[in-house]
Amino acid sequence: MKKTRLSSKGQVVLPKSVHDTRSWGPGMEFAVEEVSGGVLLRLLRPFKSATVDEVYGCLRFSGWAKTLGQMKRAIA
Repeated sequence: MKKTRLSSKGQVVLPKSVHDTRSWGPGMEFAVEEVSGGVLLRLLRPFKSATVDEVYGCLRFSGWAKTLGQMKRAIA
């Protein structure tokens, strides 16, 4: 368990190992929620905004294209 302290300005510094593991950097925004027994930090924007054109085709697939029937059966 890592420890930290609340500063006189009400700031909490997260241990380096925590933000390194999660790839959190300066300027990232979090939602802060009070929960029973503590406080929950939730990253507001885990991914940068992108358009469909920027991400189209980013997942490569090798093999034959699937038919609509095959896709419906796989989803079911």
